[in-house]
Amino acid sequence: MKIILTQEVSGLGAPGDVIEVKDGYGRNYLLPQGFAIAWTKGAEKQVTVIKRARSAREIRDLGHANEVKGQLEGLKVSLRARAGEGGRLFGSVTPTEIVEAVKAAGGPALDRRRLELTNTVKSVGTYPVRIKLHPEVTAKFDLNVVAAK
Repeated sequence: MKIILTQEVSGLGAPGDVIEVKDGYGRNYLLPQGFAIAWTKGAEKQVTVIKRARSAREIRDLGHANEVKGQLEGLKVSLRARAGEGGRLFGSVTPTEIVEAVKAAGGPALDRRRLELTNTVKSVGTYPVRIKLHPEVTAKFDLNVVAAK
């Protein structure tokens, strides 16, 4: 099955890429989740629009990615979340909340879809967070989750 990605899917590609996947994977996962659209000649024309939108929000080049990496790695990111007895959170911390915490700490605006968490944040503590800024640049910073009063 030939599809056009509308969002970045790790292991497959970036928005605007035309790829070939197994029928079931495309039909049962990528299309219903909105990660892709079916390939047609008409949809092929939308690829330029998707790529233009991607370039507008993407980090411009390798130098800019390294600059953002430097900002992130020197940043102290703290997130307040409601917690119960023993430091267990009510729910878990989402990528959107992490991006907002980075912005509140004085960091750059980030794309939540590029965040990579090694494990789910469900308790108070410090967690390593990786973000893929560029195909060649990955930044790492620590997220400190504290209990809200």
